[in-house]
Amino acid sequence: MAGAIASRMSFSSLKRKQPKTFTVRIVTMDAEMEFNCEMKWKGKDLFDLVCRTLGLRETWFFGLQYTIKDTVAWLKMDKKVLDHDVSKEEPVTFHFLAKFYPENAEEELVQEITQHLFFLQVKKQILDEKIYCPPEASVLLASYAVQAKYGDYDPSVHKRGFLAQEELLPKRVINLYQMTPEMWEERITAWYAEHRGRARDEAEMEYLKIAQDLEMYGVNYFAIRFTIKPLDKKIDVFKFNSSKLRVNKLILQLCIGNHDLFMRRRKADSLEVQQMKAQAREEKARKQMERQRLAREKQMREEAERTRDELERRLLQMKEEATMANEALMRSEETADLLAEKAQITEEEAKLLAQKAAEAEQEMQRIKATAIRTEEEKRLMEQKVLEAEVLALKMAEESERRAKEADQLKQDLQEAREAERRAKQKLLEIATKPTYPPMNPIPAPLPPDIPSFNLIGDSLSFDFKDTDMKRLSMEIEKEKVEYMEKSKHLQEQLNELKTEIEALKLKERETALDILHNENSDRGGSSKHNTIKKLTLQSAKSRVAFFEEL
Repeated sequence: MAGAIASRMSFSSLKRKQPKTFTVRIVTMDAEMEFNCEMKWKGKDLFDLVCRTLGLRETWFFGLQYTIKDTVAWLKMDKKVLDHDVSKEEPVTFHFLAKFYPENAEEELVQEITQHLFFLQVKKQILDEKIYCPPEASVLLASYAVQAKYGDYDPSVHKRGFLAQEELLPKRVINLYQMTPEMWEERITAWYAEHRGRARDEAEMEYLKIAQDLEMYGVNYFAIRFTIKPLDKKIDVFKFNSSKLRVNKLILQLCIGNHDLFMRRRKADSLEVQQMKAQAREEKARKQMERQRLAREKQMREEAERTRDELERRLLQMKEEATMANEALMRSEETADLLAEKAQITEEEAKLLAQKAAEAEQEMQRIKATAIRTEEEKRLMEQKVLEAEVLALKMAEESERRAKEADQLKQDLQEAREAERRAKQKLLEIATKPTYPPMNPIPAPLPPDIPSFNLIGDSLSFDFKDTDMKRLSMEIEKEKVEYMEKSKHLQEQLNELKTEIEALKLKERETALDILHNENSDRGGSSKHNTIKKLTLQSAKSRVAFFEEL
């Protein structure tokens, strides 16, 4: 009895010690996850769990977003999850999204997972028209999105219509021009073909580098009331209110977060960031080496295939030549047999004629030796003798002709046998002709300006030295210069495309953003990027003072 009571008490105490949990669903740009969270967890506990699951270390760009009565809100790190104004129905849903945006994606985004999440989010915002994008830039961005998804362009694989089911352009752009889907696909594919050799992460980074120059990139818009009045005419600081208190708090939260991120950029990188950048450089070098190795293997494979095709072609040609030689030999043998048979027949006929001529000659001698008593008999006899002589002469001529024909046939037979001998000799030469030895591809040596790597089996081990890092930095600077030149060429291509499709534009379908964008372009007025550049040129002290006054 006492034992049963003790076991029930221990079971009850164990049951009380187990923490209560609730289910949370996290929606990212390309996946969904569910977690069991403790009731006492704060926002930071859940946020850290999501980041660890994704392998994300650049956490300061992201947040967990939820919706309250058609208003967007962000999970606070220092507040319990269930203390937020969220639905208590499980699973509680949050969206893992970028909350703050980098000024320069190429310099600030280090991890590949960070770049990929930004790419997916910015691409969706452009397609949903939350970020305004000019038509010509939309086509270029679509070509990089296709490169990121499909890899290098292959005409035999990416045939006409392969983009029919893809959502690549904003509907506003499609409706603005009198162009069919095939015409849009043709222009996207033309640029897509020029991106050959770019990996997925490179194509996504090129997409972000173009998208970050759009006027509405990284900008959040809110509805505010009353006119905007400056508190101090000397500085551009404005005081405004929204009709909802939670929107005012959200605006303040975003302003503080952007200010903190601005100050973070102006400080030296932390040890963690330095470590991430070093790992990113090593990973980039490793991928570059891997791409070079794959390119060499692909080239060697293509050369081996070309050599194989050439050998197969030569072998087929030799087989055809051997077949033709066999046919010629068979024809020669048949001709020789026919000539031999004809020569034998002619020789027999000549012998027969010679025998008949001899018999006629004997008959003539017999007739001459016979005594003829009367003149009539003599005359008749003379006539018969004359006829016999004429017949003998004709038979002699025919015998001579037949003999000459037999000699000619013997000569033709000799020539046929000589042709047969030559055909057999050529067939023997074809059969004994040497073949090409198998190719043993020897990998090409690495260029001297690439850091040395030890290859063991299929694994790669790297030994980076300071000189290698300096050389890599110089290569990166060189790539930046090439990128500037490429950007100039790209801008010229964008202008050409804009001019090309301008004639197909439907003016009556232009939106207010289209008209505003065209007016700004014509005036050459200031944009958010000009403002950022001006702030960058100011001294650090003035920038800090400016934001501290905020």
